[in-house]
Amino acid sequence: MARLVVLGGGVAGHTAATFAARWLGSAHEVVVVTPNAKWNWIPSNIWVGVGEMTKDDVTFELAPVYAKAGITYKQAKAVSINPEGSESTDKPFVTVEYTGQDKEGQSENVEYDYLINATGPKLNFGATPGLGEGSQLGEHTVSVCTADHAVHASEEFEKCIEKMKKGERQKFLIGTGHGMCTCQGAAFEYMFNVEHELRKAGLRDMADIKWISNESFLGDFGMGGLHMKVGGYVVSSKLFAESLYAERNVDWIVGAHVSKVEKGKVEYELLDGSKGEETFDFSMLIPPFAGVGLKAYNKVGEDITATVFAPNGFMKVDADYTAKPYAEWTASDWPRTYQNPTYRNMFAAGIAFAPPHLISEPMSSPNGTPINPTPPRTGMPSGIIGKAVAHSVCDLITKGEGAHLHEASMAEMGAACVASAGKGWFDGQAAAMTVYPVVPDFEKYPGTGRDTDHTFGEIGLAGHWIKHILHYMFIYKAKLKPGWTLIPE
Repeated sequence: MARLVVLGGGVAGHTAATFAARWLGSAHEVVVVTPNAKWNWIPSNIWVGVGEMTKDDVTFELAPVYAKAGITYKQAKAVSINPEGSESTDKPFVTVEYTGQDKEGQSENVEYDYLINATGPKLNFGATPGLGEGSQLGEHTVSVCTADHAVHASEEFEKCIEKMKKGERQKFLIGTGHGMCTCQGAAFEYMFNVEHELRKAGLRDMADIKWISNESFLGDFGMGGLHMKVGGYVVSSKLFAESLYAERNVDWIVGAHVSKVEKGKVEYELLDGSKGEETFDFSMLIPPFAGVGLKAYNKVGEDITATVFAPNGFMKVDADYTAKPYAEWTASDWPRTYQNPTYRNMFAAGIAFAPPHLISEPMSSPNGTPINPTPPRTGMPSGIIGKAVAHSVCDLITKGEGAHLHEASMAEMGAACVASAGKGWFDGQAAAMTVYPVVPDFEKYPGTGRDTDHTFGEIGLAGHWIKHILHYMFIYKAKLKPGWTLIPE
């Protein structure tokens, strides 16, 4: 019997583990190690953050789902990996520390034959002074990165609404909290949901809303922007975004590295090297992401973390990590199988794998401060990669080490995104977009880097209905309800 250990129970990890358990059956063991007791459909946290959904609407208990699937569930966080075993055993293992199941604080070595690292990100609030400490949110801003954060955001948002009802004008500052953030899309969605809720409450004229982002232009979204078909015409995402911001009377600051957060105020540096301040009554700033901090040791206990992981803490895979100028980046730099090049029984999926470079053009201020979005690897790509990696591992287990590895390059992968701009069955809006490929291939698609016949978008009420339906569909899928395998990633 072979044992597959999956680190992380988010979109990539949950997808990998559940498919692997289905494909392998009872002949082999699948173990999930995750510090969380509940699964969270993170895209809907934005609706929790404005009071349109509850925490229970976006989460469910993992234990019964894994029990039904025959998956061994350990509510614990991974601390370190020994891919060669140790002086006392030849079997590779992961050291974990329990966070629940009445074993809090206890450590255990979990042996494995194959390992999938899907630990997701460390929310690196501590990278910006005042935004937080380590992975903990600070007291000056709110977040929608977790369900608990979103509940807190909703409570603070409601306080602002009560103040406006009493005639006190409020200023909302939403965006990214560092020069190297990703997930601009989540902040984009949250800001427009805030704007929508204020209009519904009849308080929009009492609010000033401003976007602050490390993007060099609106509509970059960490993908270098895109050109898409809208109503039969090819339109840049810059024009698409700017039109929406102007329509909703939202101001913006782009090319900004938030360098410090204080009560009611942020300091920032722009790409031209100038510095400024912005005040707020309410602020939601996405933190930068980093690897969760896993260590790696060889058989004699020497630290080999730098061999297994990139400096940002994400696991190295079959990408080309050669440092080279932007003009020499190619689509082929991106990983295809997500197999670790040193230890062939280890894979990484979702946010946990180290990208070879940015997707957006790298930029920095004259002061040397990097100000550019880092690559998004969330949602649909994470699910697709998680499933492909699970398929590879299952084939390696059942067919032997010479089995073909399944591929899911982000440079050959299309992705659909539905970005909410306000919740409501009759007055809601969402921007529904498809991008092909996610990572641009300028050799195959000169000029835009993407196939404009398969990169398109529309905004409207129908998009909101799709977003709402997807919420229930993906939670249904994650709960392994009848027919769950038929629902695409």
